[in-house]
Amino acid sequence: MPSIQIESPRSDDVLSLLRQGDAFALALYPAENYHGLDVDALEADGVSLFVAREGGVAVGTAALVDRRDGSGEVKRMFVTDDARGLGVGRSLLQALEAHALAGGISTVQLETGLPQVAAIALYEKLGYRQIPRFGPYADDPTSYCMEKHL
Repeated sequence: MPSIQIESPRSDDVLSLLRQGDAFALALYPAENYHGLDVDALEADGVSLFVAREGGVAVGTAALVDRRDGSGEVKRMFVTDDARGLGVGRSLLQALEAHALAGGISTVQLETGLPQVAAIALYEKLGYRQIPRFGPYADDPTSYCMEKHL
C-alpha cells in the first residue's frame, strides 16, 4: 500500500505529477471543460492535497476543498499509469475521507467526466452515487457528478 500524506503542491515531483494529471485530462476534454485547481488554489486555506507515494515516488494525488458548510469537494484526483490498478486511488480517497470526517465534513462531492469509466467505477465501489451536475459543472455536458455521505 502506498504512503499518503498531505503535502505542498510546489515540490518538484508533485508539480510533475500535477502536470501529468493536467495532460491526462486535457487529452480527454477541451480546455473549457477542464476544471482542475492550479497550484495557487491548492495552497489556499481549506484545501488539503494528499500525495500517494510508492518507494518515495509520487504516484497519485487527491485534493479536498473544505466548503466550510459541512461539505467538501474532491479535486485533482490522479494516479499515474504505472500505479493504476494497485489500490492507490482507493487509498487516496480513504485518507481524504478520514481527514474530511475529522474536520467536520460529512458530505463529499466530486466531478469527473463521462469518458473516465474506470474512475466512475472506483467511486461507485467506494459508495459514491451520481447526483445532478452542480456549481461550475451545471452546464458542462461532459461532467458526471457524484456524492458520498460519510
